Amino acid sequence: MNTPLTIGDLTLESRFFLGTAGYPSPAILQQAIAASGTQVVTVGLKRQLAGQGGTNDFYKLIKASGARLLPNTAGCRSAREAVTLAHMAREVFDTHWIKLEVIGDDYTLQPDPFELVQAATTLAREGFEVFPYCTDDLVTCQRLLDAGCRILMPWGAPIGSGQGLLNPWALRTLRTRLPDVPLVLDAGIGSPAHAVQAMELGFDAVLVNSAVSQALDSVAMARAFKLAVEAGRLGWEAGVMASQDMARPSTPVTGRPFLL
Repeated sequence: MNTPLTIGDLTLESRFFLGTAGYPSPAILQQAIAASGTQVVTVGLKRQLAGQGGTNDFYKLIKASGARLLPNTAGCRSAREAVTLAHMAREVFDTHWIKLEVIGDDYTLQPDPFELVQAATTLAREGFEVFPYCTDDLVTCQRLLDAGCRILMPWGAPIGSGQGLLNPWALRTLRTRLPDVPLVLDAGIGSPAHAVQAMELGFDAVLVNSAVSQALDSVAMARAFKLAVEAGRLGWEAGVMASQDMARPSTPVTGRPFLL
């Protein structure tokens, strides 16, 4: 059993955050949430407002699952736009949690560090618990902490790319330099193996959307990620064996024959 994770004012047993976009049907999404064991699900407010069913049916589905809702500002490209959407999310979903996304590049969907820090500063001052989606750049992460963020969500690779952890060195550096900050790996995870890798680096949780919603069996994949996150965290807590260039026998050799 993994140790609980404290995020802001909430203690979580699950370290697996699940995105809600792109599922074949609401029923499959509901089953995937149950199979994942997640206690936190994300939703893009822009997508919900644009959807035919509005937010009411979706909100009821999430409430029924027992998971905590983490609205996000996906689609925003300026601090001002993100702050406005965050206020709308607080009104619509009755939560001060917000996953802050401010995109600076349309091709890579890389976060804009300047607009992101500006928006985070405003929202933290206004009482939001800000979960900023950022790159693995250490200085940007430090500036977000200075702005009032208490959690960081660095990417492993561009959103939806499924490339996994492109720069393990940078992610390991974040964990080393920010030992007391909850770190959630967000974006780029394509398989349960990537989740294990992130957790074994010492990350506190992972957020996955496309790899689950676009799987042939979203429910089975949600369970696969649940187990991967648990296994990776247990490995981190137990102490993963360090790699080395030389072979070392697992059974000591004394140089003397012995009889069984």
